[in-house]
Amino acid sequence: MALLHRAEIQPTKLELLTAWLPGRDWYQGDTGAEVTRVAGYRFDDPAGEVGIETLLVRAGDGPIHQVPLTYRGAPLDGADGWLVGTTEHSVLGRRWVYDACGDPVYAAALASAILAGTGQAEEYFEVDGRREVRPASMDIATDAPAGTEVPTVGAIRRVVAADPTIIITDTVELAVVRRPDPTNSARPTRATLTGTWAGTTTPLAYTQTP
Repeated sequence: MALLHRAEIQPTKLELLTAWLPGRDWYQGDTGAEVTRVAGYRFDDPAGEVGIETLLVRAGDGPIHQVPLTYRGAPLDGADGWLVGTTEHSVLGRRWVYDACGDPVYAAALASAILAGTGQAEEYFEVDGRREVRPASMDIATDAPAGTEVPTVGAIRRVVAADPTIIITDTVELAVVRRPDPTNSARPTRATLTGTWAGTTTPLAYTQTP
């Protein structure tokens, strides 16, 4: 479960992405357009230390981009190249925001979602001692057979920053679709994580054979 805070964030996540996205090789769209949120989902970090959120965003009239992010209370060693920026959170303090494709906590959560169908985290606020659930803005599902073994992901060995972005770990290769497109006739043949929102259903990520 993901506990959310009613907090001020400066700069906001979308402001960070407006500045960061145009510098990515896989980005398509107006480099000066403001980034807006279309939908999103979260994963749980079993250790409860790292926030894991995937945003589906659009800049102006451009295509939808999938941007997984991790939020940390301290810098991630060796991950300067994956840093999107820092933000000041009125409850949690300074947060380091990373492109999650370079974060091993995200890789482990994504592998579990694809292979074991762990799904997305329920999001909620604490209001006067009560839990107030925020409705999901999209659904995710996997086509992996029940009982599929989830390997221990371990370290990230290499990332190919393209579309899809390929995350190569000790035990599994993961592919994150940067521009989800339901009209694309090419479909992965391995275990696939699919997203559905606002009448759209399309693959979001899949596993590859190392």
